Amino acid sequence: MEVDTRLLRSFMAVAEEGSLTRAAERVFVSQPALTKQIRQLETQLGVRLFDRSRSGMALTGPGRELARRAPAVLAAWDEALHATRTAQRQAARVLRVGFMASGANEATQEIVAAFARRRPGWRIELRQAAWTNPSAGLAAGDVDAALLRLPFPGQDALRVEPLFSEPRWVAMAGTHPLATRDTIAFHELWDEPFVAAPEETGSWRAHWLAADERGGRPVRIGAVTEQPDDWLNAIASGYGIALAPRSAARFYARPGVVYRPVTGVSPTQVAVAWAADDDRNPVVQDFVRCCLDSARGG
Repeated sequence: MEVDTRLLRSFMAVAEEGSLTRAAERVFVSQPALTKQIRQLETQLGVRLFDRSRSGMALTGPGRELARRAPAVLAAWDEALHATRTAQRQAARVLRVGFMASGANEATQEIVAAFARRRPGWRIELRQAAWTNPSAGLAAGDVDAALLRLPFPGQDALRVEPLFSEPRWVAMAGTHPLATRDTIAFHELWDEPFVAAPEETGSWRAHWLAADERGGRPVRIGAVTEQPDDWLNAIASGYGIALAPRSAARFYARPGVVYRPVTGVSPTQVAVAWAADDDRNPVVQDFVRCCLDSARGG
């Protein structure tokens, strides 16, 4: 019998969280999709893995046995996959770096150039990820390192070094009544509809809605988008406003959208992240040093 490791990971997320909602956020899928995966695994194995109730998901006897053994299976597979991909990339002398939106802003090209000087013959392959993949492929092992905005789901399982912070501004349609203001207080935006990332992005979505900085006021969602272009179109069309890093005014300027400073909301942080398995990978560590040197101005 062949079992998709994705199904095992979904099973372990539900087993550890005891909740489909929390587990769905952890593995970056919708709750209906996660439910379907659990049922698929139960069908393949021919056993019931969970007792479902209003209070959550409780493991059955067979479920407890699988939960005891599955982590070792997944760890062994992850180790083999990581070693295989690392060997392939080292042979090609390519370092794959994932990033979200503008990455480390203007510092990205400086970091790439510094890495090329440190590692002659190597090249960096930059891979932009959708907002539904807040680790930019790092959690799945698709990249060797990533330039990310904090916080993001799953970051506790990775190595993360903050590089710099920048203020969060607001992006809104040029026709919005507040668009003529030089500065806007965040509490003036609490009742506005917001353009949000998908629910499964968890803490990433919550950060860009400043969900914990609203004095308990609920968030109104005007539109949900996964890519910068769709995000800009939704804002320009008046479906909602959105918090954005100050640098978005440079990297994502477009007619019909204006960016304004916001007071009363915390800044956003950019970080470099990598897998713990690469703590002793000299190539990945050279990239990390280039990022840290750039952040320190060195």
